[in-house]
Amino acid sequence: MADDTSIFIGASRKPDDSYQRPEQLLLQYGNRHGLVTGATGTGKTVTLQILAEGFSNAGVPVFCADIKGDLSGIAMMGTAQDFLVKRAEQVKLDPYDFQEFPVIFWDLFGEQGHPIRATISEMGPLLLSRLMNLTDAQEGIMNIAFRIADEEGLLLLDLKDLQALLANIAERADEISARYGNVTKPSVGAIQRTLLVLEQQGARNFFGEPALRIADIMRTTRDGRGAISVLAADKLMMNPRLYATFLLWLMSELFEELPEVGDPDKPKLVFFFDEAHLLFDEAPKVLIDRVEQVVRLIRSKGVGVYFVTQNPLDIPEKVLAQLGNRVQHALRAYTPREQQAVRTAAETFRPNPDFDCATAITQLATGEALVSTLEAKGIPSMVQRTLIRPPSSRLGPITPAERQKLIQESPVAGQYDETIDRESAFEILQKKAKEAQDAEQQAGSGGSRWTIPGFGNDEPAPQSGGRRAPAPRPSNRQTVAEAAIKSVVRSVGSSVGRAIVRGILGSLSKGR
Repeated sequence: MADDTSIFIGASRKPDDSYQRPEQLLLQYGNRHGLVTGATGTGKTVTLQILAEGFSNAGVPVFCADIKGDLSGIAMMGTAQDFLVKRAEQVKLDPYDFQEFPVIFWDLFGEQGHPIRATISEMGPLLLSRLMNLTDAQEGIMNIAFRIADEEGLLLLDLKDLQALLANIAERADEISARYGNVTKPSVGAIQRTLLVLEQQGARNFFGEPALRIADIMRTTRDGRGAISVLAADKLMMNPRLYATFLLWLMSELFEELPEVGDPDKPKLVFFFDEAHLLFDEAPKVLIDRVEQVVRLIRSKGVGVYFVTQNPLDIPEKVLAQLGNRVQHALRAYTPREQQAVRTAAETFRPNPDFDCATAITQLATGEALVSTLEAKGIPSMVQRTLIRPPSSRLGPITPAERQKLIQESPVAGQYDETIDRESAFEILQKKAKEAQDAEQQAGSGGSRWTIPGFGNDEPAPQSGGRRAPAPRPSNRQTVAEAAIKSVVRSVGSSVGRAIVRGILGSLSKGR
């Protein structure tokens, strides 16, 4: 049975289907990541629920997405039901206690939880390009845009900041092309149109301030339990690319902000990535390589990442190799790809001579799984056919009234509700454009009461016959005022640019 060093997952069965032994996940290896796979309706959500309960009771904060709304029941105390009590008896869970868990609800749209926001600068050009499905040429322009923002001290906080910067880049296309390579107005226009689509899909709610503070998803309660942050993702799944990009950004933020801790006695945070295939679908190789790098290195920050998906083939092989704790629910094997998935899943387990793993995967009942976790010295345990324990919290969703009450009583209530719109790229570029327009109007009206000889603004002397001297040809030389302004902008921009460091996924790396 579980103690303060492990999480009780369920009980393995002998070949005659009798009780064999408890199956546990050792907390000291909880940061070695994990994988929960299986077809729809085989029990993945309940497995995620009992793992989240176990980590929370051990004092480990949890972040997970609630795709269908079922996971929200973890916030309420469970009730005795015949099939749950029977399962508790089968796995020798005694006593079978019911409890509710400390839950904080989040929602990118601010409807079913506290709003979650990130700034454009924090997201970075790589993840934004992935979110917008940009071409290589368009991604290059996005990188140039962030470079210019860094150099010129332009804060990119929300979508209108990025839209204003792109419009400015289009106006300066010739100048910027000479410095950074070809920047064409049609390519900038294509990015702007994509931004408009993104805005209509609800991204306006996500980009801005106040941005999510990592500390708010790493809370513990007074009684020592880890808070469970539940992201309402049913509506978010209508835009799966935004969902995947957000979770990837959050994982990269954890990687950038948290200090190195080596291998702690238990994780500092456990991060469940449901519908994980969305992260890797059509992702460019450079992004997959960096995800693999983050997964490999974030372990030393004390963060465990658990991918939840239907098919093990959804996870790239290099990432799959990093996942030490595995729960495999039933898979169907009708098509060649499904048969390949069964073979792949079977080959990743340490074999058990009592049964054929590939055959067992197709015969597992609902709530039953093949389980292999890391044992002493980090060695994978022999795979066991396991009945998953019943949850202690409610099985199924909570009501809207219950959700609203929990949101109002949340420890972060009121901190993210109101949007902050401080001066950033949009306001700065708007101000510069107005100043330039005013200066142009003043120059055109001859409003200046003094002149500098030789700079083209002194009155030409009349020639004989009453004719004036021909007007001087336009000059490409900048005025004294323009040169002074550009000098200040360059000095400010370069000092800001030197202070900006971007992390492994291109997001803004904050000082620690």
